[in-house]
Amino acid sequence: MTMQSEYMAPAPSLEEVCSLAGVTVLEFGTPWCGYCQIAQPGLEQALARRHDVHHLKVEDGPGRRLGRAFRVRLWPTLVFLLDGEEVARLVRPASGEAIEQTLARVVA
Repeated sequence: MTMQSEYMAPAPSLEEVCSLAGVTVLEFGTPWCGYCQIAQPGLEQALARRHDVHHLKVEDGPGRRLGRAFRVRLWPTLVFLLDGEEVARLVRPASGEAIEQTLARVVA
């Protein structure tokens, strides 16, 4: 699956996310967040070769239940799921390499 460029509105429910099969990267952030914008090239690079990984770009903020369910506090937060279960997390990833290494561990 290719990288999503737009934040989802509305976000999927926790039940929908937990029922996803395979590897999924939940990206929590906002379009106006500078840290989120800085992370985009690295995220795009990491996901470009991973057609077996689902990417869900979820806008977060006050009153957003999915972000609260995953205890998101800083943006961007990448939550890596395997068959709906959290197996890894990166908060404000410094590079695409960090994302690629985490994906490699999750997919292996």
